[in-house]
Amino acid sequence: MKATQKDFKSIAPRAVREARVFFLCGPDEAGIQDAANLLVSLLPDPGERVEMAGADLRRDPVRLGDEARSTSLFGGNRHIWVRASGDEAHDALATLVSGEAEPCPVLVLAANATDKSRSAKLLAARPDALVAMFYPPDFRDVVSAVRNMADGAGVKLSGDLADRIARAAAMDTRIARAEIEKLALYLDASPQAPRAADAAALEAIGARTEDDGLMPLVNAVLSGQVDRLPRELQRMRELGLNPVGLLLAIERRAAHLAQLAAKVGPRGDIGALIDAEAGARRIFWKDKGDYNVQLRKWRGPRLGRLVDRMMQLHRALLANSQQAELLLAQELTEIAGFIARRK
Repeated sequence: MKATQKDFKSIAPRAVREARVFFLCGPDEAGIQDAANLLVSLLPDPGERVEMAGADLRRDPVRLGDEARSTSLFGGNRHIWVRASGDEAHDALATLVSGEAEPCPVLVLAANATDKSRSAKLLAARPDALVAMFYPPDFRDVVSAVRNMADGAGVKLSGDLADRIARAAAMDTRIARAEIEKLALYLDASPQAPRAADAAALEAIGARTEDDGLMPLVNAVLSGQVDRLPRELQRMRELGLNPVGLLLAIERRAAHLAQLAAKVGPRGDIGALIDAEAGARRIFWKDKGDYNVQLRKWRGPRLGRLVDRMMQLHRALLANSQQAELLLAQELTEIAGFIARRK
């Protein structure tokens, strides 16, 4: 079965009753993870989580089927959580669905794969599998999600504070959820005892704003502002910004640029498109200048290569967390220098 981004939540309860394999794909890594968390929460008894990497399954396709049909160490239920890039897990999925015994639930979080990939085509027509694709949300969607998260945690947010959290999180709902959780703890809020948050509370928990968080560095890199980059990298170290979180912010901006590039086409009016997107609140008005510059620089194959390079860097950071900050700084310097030399 297939689900779209819009109907996923309504289909999910039926999917966990009927399906055993869930292939969640697309450029929105945060949306994919939120969807996976929702599916697990709907399982009657998810039990133990077994985490696997797509790269490992590509080398050993039989392993997924063996794990999915084996018994938990403690005899209880289990589910398998696979993080993959593109079609890494295709052969393992083909082996899994060809087996006869029913597997435990298998969730494949396939960032950068699409619903046209080999894995998706393998599973989409099966009644015991679900394929869903997720695109980066626009600004209004993230603000709405922030408000919903806050309501669920018992935190009362004004529209301005919800906007600030969405921008500070670089439109990544995982980061936004962490900020809401910190706010709830700070305010001693709960659904049974709601508390109102204000700007002082947001500052107290250390929430970043667009002026002192991720976005200045994201914009310096993607706009090719090499003169600003050393200062921004120094600030990254001083503020202790998470390298993977920062890379996710760059990946999300690159995915959004790809969407905009598809809309404007090779000869469209970039300025008019940016104005229209800002008018529809899919781009924050303060970011119009940055989008204008970046969309003119990152077009066509150049943008595709950037997305591929971000994927490779993401894997490198996860594999070498101790050197993540250094690896990220080196790569971002290279990217900024490359685009600075292009018209």
